[in-house]
Amino acid sequence: MALVSRLLRSPSYFRQVIFLTRTRCSSLASRSVLHANHGKSNSVCSWRFLSSTSLRNAGLTTTETTTKATKPKIKSEELRRLVGLAKSEKYRLTGGIGLLFVSSAITMAIPFALGKVIDIIYGANQESMVENLTNVSLILVGIFIFGAACNFGRTYLMGVSGQRITQALRRNVYAAIIKQEVAFFDKNKTGELINRLSADTSLVSQCVTSNISDGIRSSALVVAGVSMMFYMSPQLALVGLSIVPPVAGMAILYGRFVRKISKNVQDALAQATQVAEERIANVRTVRAFGQENREFARYDERIEHVLELGYKEAKAKGIFFALTGLSGNAIIISVLYYGGLMVTESSLTAGQLSAFLLYAAYVTISLSGLSSCYSEMMKGLGASTRLWQLIDKRPDIPISGGSVIPAGQFEGSIRFRDLSFAYPTRSDAPIFNNLNLDVPAGSVTAIVGSSGSGKSTLAALLLRFYDPISGQVLVDGYPVTDLDPQWLRANIGTVSQEPSLFSCSIRENILYGANTPDSISEEQIIQAAKEANAWSFIQQCPQGLDTIVGERGVLLSGGQRQRIAIARAIVKNPRILLLDEATSALDSESESLVQEALERVMKDRTVLTIAHRLSTIRKASQIAVLERGQVVELGAYEALMSIPNGVFKKLVERQTVGLLA
Repeated sequence: MALVSRLLRSPSYFRQVIFLTRTRCSSLASRSVLHANHGKSNSVCSWRFLSSTSLRNAGLTTTETTTKATKPKIKSEELRRLVGLAKSEKYRLTGGIGLLFVSSAITMAIPFALGKVIDIIYGANQESMVENLTNVSLILVGIFIFGAACNFGRTYLMGVSGQRITQALRRNVYAAIIKQEVAFFDKNKTGELINRLSADTSLVSQCVTSNISDGIRSSALVVAGVSMMFYMSPQLALVGLSIVPPVAGMAILYGRFVRKISKNVQDALAQATQVAEERIANVRTVRAFGQENREFARYDERIEHVLELGYKEAKAKGIFFALTGLSGNAIIISVLYYGGLMVTESSLTAGQLSAFLLYAAYVTISLSGLSSCYSEMMKGLGASTRLWQLIDKRPDIPISGGSVIPAGQFEGSIRFRDLSFAYPTRSDAPIFNNLNLDVPAGSVTAIVGSSGSGKSTLAALLLRFYDPISGQVLVDGYPVTDLDPQWLRANIGTVSQEPSLFSCSIRENILYGANTPDSISEEQIIQAAKEANAWSFIQQCPQGLDTIVGERGVLLSGGQRQRIAIARAIVKNPRILLLDEATSALDSESESLVQEALERVMKDRTVLTIAHRLSTIRKASQIAVLERGQVVELGAYEALMSIPNGVFKKLVERQTVGLLA
């Protein structure tokens, strides 16, 4: 509940979670050592392991897409699910609806009472009129106070129910988003997902609470008003209600149009949100290139499209309400004219005509309220369709379930066997073609290759962010597809070239790597920070471990972020460690501190390091050279350098020449 509240207060926090989920793994609580899955996780540890090249291979670009509008159809299943949201609040809603009927009955008694008052005024002597008028007025005051109390209770109960339903719906939507596989985030933009979590959930919640409440109230007033009109004068009632069928027909057509245009508006808003979210997140890049005006224009183009759709909606609403208002006035004029004739013929009293006019006005207002309620419910149905699609989507790669390797038998060997893979969004651009590679337990294996050769993709497949098209990834001889993903990721530590931290304290960011954060003591956190060469700068921070690092750790330097990330990996104590050239983007001083910390972390672990700076892998047990989707060379540094015209030797020479230049 606290997490959901924080997400609602800070959309940027949600955006961080989605950003990390795109390229990170979950690390979870320790499991039973039997080949079964038990329990749930207490924390999540994630890391970025898709390089910019890998992202391009995955088909991720900043090009905006347009959501195709489909013809909206109201399905009975959607209606049932919509009503089903209210089940958890059935007692509050039942009480609210009960109070609604009471307050509606009091409201509908007003015209009748007013008619009686008018007849009292015109049909009695002065003394009896004053006495009767006083008694009636006192009774009405009491009734109206009671009605006000009922209105308060109804509004309060409906409001509370709406907030609780919104909270539950947002919790379900957020859970549905977080559990999706990484490929889902390759295809869906963060801004659109935020829009589903915020705007769409509010529309749906409003639909099943206030809209239904208002609809029931308006319906009750229409039924009661029409009944009283027929009770007082059937002939006059038929005259007044002759306009209702065409108004009802217009309401149905208008509601269908509004549902369609509302869906388009929400989709357009999601695209505008995506543009704003992406640019704000990269505001330093925007500022560095002086592209503020271009970004103003880009966002303005998106909201201009929203405005155009808003014009269409406003025009339709204006036409509809103008016609319904004219129809209502026509009812009043017709009733007034024919009612006046009936009064002159003494078939109707002045009080009865006054009451009848008020009932006719109530019916007109309630019909207008029904049409508004109908249009708002159509908006809610349009939003619910998108939410159901998201909630019902089952991830291709589950977040849990499968076997675990007993702790005493887990060694950490890795094998990529006959591996073929292409990113789901770029199935026509294969990354691997029957790749084979063995990583012995306890060894340090470096992965090198030119840009786009798939170095970071190997790490993503080991973490099971994706499943290969063919072949297998095995850990200690077990296919990762058979292992519990949560257990697997809990035993793999990661340190990336550009680590992202959450906008919370240093302590929380370090504990994010722990499988069971509650079991980590203050001394263990400090020891992890010392081993990561981070404790010295942490002590200099204003609040020490409780210092807030800013969004994605923006308040820290690159070297400081890197050392926090290493401390996060240390408290995790993984058997397998993945390194994505953690020192390549640092200055010489920071590189020395980080490299020293990494060497401590790598001891007695299986290490798979993705190398961009080839001079840092001389001590690796073996080096795998990737090219054309396969391992073309494999061996120690000196052995590969001794191969005439070898691929690795050429890479080293090319990089050396670049450094000398």
